[in-house]
Order: sequence, then C-alpha cells, then structure tokens
Amino acid sequence: MLHLVPDAESLRFHQLLTIGELQGGEVSVDDLITKAEGVLDAFEGSIDAIVGYWDFPVSTLVPILSERYGTRSTSLESVVKCEHKYWSRLEQRKVTDRHPRFGMVDMESGNPVPPDGVTFPMWLKPALAYSSELAFGVADLEEFRAAVEEIRAGIGRVGRPFEDILARLELPPEMEGVGGQVCLAEEAIAGVQVAVEGYVDRGEVTVYGVLDSINYPDSSSFLRHQYPSMLPEPVLRGLRDVTERVIGQIGMDAATFSVEYFYDPQQDEINLLEVNPRHSQSHAEMFQYVDGVPNHHSMIALALGRDPALPYRAGTYAMAAKWYYRWFADGAVHDVPTPEDIARVEREIPGVRIDMVPTEGQRLSESPGQDSYSYEVAHIFTGGDSEKDLREKFDRCVAALDLAFDETRPGGRGEKNA
Repeated sequence: MLHLVPDAESLRFHQLLTIGELQGGEVSVDDLITKAEGVLDAFEGSIDAIVGYWDFPVSTLVPILSERYGTRSTSLESVVKCEHKYWSRLEQRKVTDRHPRFGMVDMESGNPVPPDGVTFPMWLKPALAYSSELAFGVADLEEFRAAVEEIRAGIGRVGRPFEDILARLELPPEMEGVGGQVCLAEEAIAGVQVAVEGYVDRGEVTVYGVLDSINYPDSSSFLRHQYPSMLPEPVLRGLRDVTERVIGQIGMDAATFSVEYFYDPQQDEINLLEVNPRHSQSHAEMFQYVDGVPNHHSMIALALGRDPALPYRAGTYAMAAKWYYRWFADGAVHDVPTPEDIARVEREIPGVRIDMVPTEGQRLSESPGQDSYSYEVAHIFTGGDSEKDLREKFDRCVAALDLAFDETRPGGRGEKNA
C-alpha cells in the first residue's frame, strides 16, 4: 500500500523498528528511542520524514524522533492527549457534550465501585492499551469487579512505559498525579459505529472520509469496516463538526487522525468513542479501492510538507470493506493456505485481498493484540458495486480458505527517505 501512494517512485521506505521490538512483552520507551536513534544516526542518506500509523509506542516515538531529527510532525503533547483516554475525555468535554459519562476507577480499593454518576451497563478500559486489549463490557457489580481484577493484572505492560512519556510533558492541574496506570469507566453507548478520518495541515482540519463499522450479531467485535459511510448527510455534517472542534482543541497539526463514534439513529444522537492520533492502516485498501489512493498518502505528504489531499472517488469500485474473519473459541488452526493458495484466490475473485493472522497449527490465543471476546483469523478486503457484492466476495473467500479449527476450550472475552 505504501508503494501505491502518488509519486511513490521518488520515495524510499526504511523500517526503523520491528514489530517484535514495538509490541513484544513490556515496552521500554527509552530502549526503543535508543535503538531508533542508533539506526537513524548510522543512516548515511538524508532523513526526510519519520512516519508511523500505529498506536503507542509508535504514535509517541514519531514526534519525539521528529523533533530531534528536524522532520515535520505534530507535538508529543497532542498525541498524548489522544492516547491517554482519560486526558482525551477531559479535552473533549471542553468543546462538546457528544460523549458518554465517564470517570476513573479506584484501582487500589479492595472493593472497587463505579465512579460517581456512571451507571451500568458500562465499559472498563485502561487509559492506554493495544487495540481492544483489556477492554470489558460489564452489566453489574460482579462483572465490574472481575474486570477490574483482570485489568489490574495486565495494565502495567503498557501503562508503566507510558508513564515515561507523561514525564516528558508539563501536565495541566487536572492531570497531576493521574499517571499511565489508570482505568476508565464509561457508560455504554449504542448505535452504529462510525470512523471519521482526516488530517490537520497548518492548523486547518480536513475530513477526507467517513466509514461505517459493523459488528458481529450480539457482539462487540468488528465484522467489517465499510467505506463510504451509508449515513445520511445531516449526520455526516454533525460528525465532521464535532471532529473539527475536538481535533482543534487537542492541538494537532501536520498529522492524520481517526475519530471513532457511535450514532444512535433512534435518538438521532452522536457519541464520541475515542480519538486516535493517526490514520488507520486498516483502511488503506478501502481508500485505494474507492478513491484510487491509499490513505497513507496524507501521512507521507504531511511529513514531507506536500499537499496531503486525497482524490475523490477515483478508484475502481463504488464501495469497499475490510472484513474480520473471527473465531469465538480458542484452539489451533489447521490447513492454513500458503501464499500461493491466497494469490490464487485473489486472482479468481476480482477486488479482494486476504491477510492471514495465525500460522499453521498456531493457537488463536497466542496471536497478539486480540480483543477480549474473539480471535481474528483473517482480514479480507473486498471492493464492489454494492453491499451485496461485498458480502458475496467475503463469503467466497471464507469458503475458499477452508480452514479447520481444533477447538479445546471457550475463548476469552531526488529521492526522499521515509
């Protein structure tokens, strides 16, 4: 996808850190910075851009390294205002009431209770986590306390290194003593989940796409993201308005973003779920299918000081989707197709791309970054002329993969260098 951005032939991409270094075990921010600086200092060419499209620690490393090496980026403070879920809610509250009631959970209490004013059902989540890791929907006090115990046991893996980032900032009074190992409780919100993507360039906020997110029936796990959104234009205008105000308040610049919402059509109500200080690499193929250019273009163009605008509806297909083929029980996966098998399916079904998650014989629970309720087996991208077309292509891909599962127990819940 990176090599499909405009003028890609004038760019050279260099990997700075590996997935294992970034997400394996407990992260050490200082160690990652030292490794990255070692690679950059040893590089003999010019360093024209430092970019990334992942959450912590990548999102925070980009502004730290950009400041040292003189490349274009948003500020570290603006990134942390997005990444720290509690601080983000405080900033959102200053410019909009389109968010759920929220509060911090007392993790030190032997008998923890919900924060004042926050009622069941609710979600518990760490202030910082990978994907939906350690996020739990709870309906009563018993489930609340069980979730607190699980979060308490795992919160340090990301929370402790995040405190090293907080120490680099001058925090406002409302964030004094909060730290990185805090748990947030938020009232559950209902409706259609929507993602708003855009960028900020020289202080001007631009929304370039709105995508719908559809869950599996009776589940909080994504079935697919779909672009463009099917919501009516008045709702899209409301989403853009809230997004522009929140991103402006956070103070991002020279950066992409993705803001997630719930829209309740019965109440005609928008609720902001979270703000991400980066675009979603998960959506790149969809923008490529529909607009003709992956959304990576805006990230790279901003970092290089170029025009970050995306073309509009210049792609091959009217609609596109990213499907999450999931399994809702743990076990080993067998008959995983080879790269040659996948290439054959992609040739036989126009407008599809398949990324397998587990390897042959791997236990699903050993795949990193899973949510609390299911396991991702494959990501399937489809482009088509209608929702029916998208679904038929997905169903054909699932049938063609023909995976086998050995279930053993229920699942848990001028070159430029970039």
